[in-house]
Amino acid sequence: MKRPLIVLTGPTAAGKTNLSIALAKAVNGEIISADSVQVYKKLNIGSAKIKKEEMQGVPHHLIDILEPDEEFHIVLFQSFVKKAMDEIYAKGKVPILVGGTGFYIQAITRDIDFTTADQDDGYRQELEQLADEKGAVYLHDMLAQVDPKSAEAIHANNVKRVIRALEFYHQNGSPISEHNEEQTQKSSPYNLAFFVLNLPREILYQRIDKRVDLMMKDGLLEEVLELKQAGLKRGHTSMQALGYKEILDYLDGAFSLDEAVRIIKRDTRHFAKRQITWFKREQDVIWVNKEDYNYDEEKILTYMKEVCRERGIVK
Repeated sequence: MKRPLIVLTGPTAAGKTNLSIALAKAVNGEIISADSVQVYKKLNIGSAKIKKEEMQGVPHHLIDILEPDEEFHIVLFQSFVKKAMDEIYAKGKVPILVGGTGFYIQAITRDIDFTTADQDDGYRQELEQLADEKGAVYLHDMLAQVDPKSAEAIHANNVKRVIRALEFYHQNGSPISEHNEEQTQKSSPYNLAFFVLNLPREILYQRIDKRVDLMMKDGLLEEVLELKQAGLKRGHTSMQALGYKEILDYLDGAFSLDEAVRIIKRDTRHFAKRQITWFKREQDVIWVNKEDYNYDEEKILTYMKEVCRERGIVK
């Protein structure tokens, strides 16, 4: 018997948070955040982090568990999620993985193995030094020579992932893209209901723009300023998040505040588009287009409960 797992995902600003609370109450579930930013304390406004009172008594896992100067990566995420899932199963409840980081969700639903080799600290330092001396593009070009697929998938500015892919090739003599492809072909070890919430593109983009305006009104600038004063820099994993890196650049004099806000909106729209593309490639997903339900959350919830009942996830 496979253990049950519900996933509720979709692009940023699609309205996952409210629906996830209603779903958790309906199926006796607890929520695990699949968000790479909400894991950090003090990164509240820019991550659209759920407030305590909004949780309505539903337990949430993987929120506010790391300090902003700590590193967070996929292997750590997996171990945190598996621990949280075991705790939830022990209570006789259903885990609901909620968030928009597709790569992180896939790591759980397919139980992908990222730990095929020990880290070679010497080689990693060598690569970090190369990045410092010759720049991120130089490192990315190195990756393109040995693993073109990964180079295509990983942006040159994402130095940490470029280094990880180069490390993998160095340790195994084969590209990490091949390994990941093999892993994603695995069937899920869970009895899975994988929902992707979606909206028409123009409505989604309007919601993103409004959300960014609201973040600014709620004090995103002040939040980033406090983090900067506490010693956080662009090199920290937490400060590479959308919204934070642009405000940090503004504070460093790279451009005006209006330009920073424009870039956040533009890049968040691009991010949402990439999220949708990612989920279209995923296996076994159930698309929930809100317009098909006249944007009625009760109807959407009823449908999701029916799917969970049909699959034996809930009675």
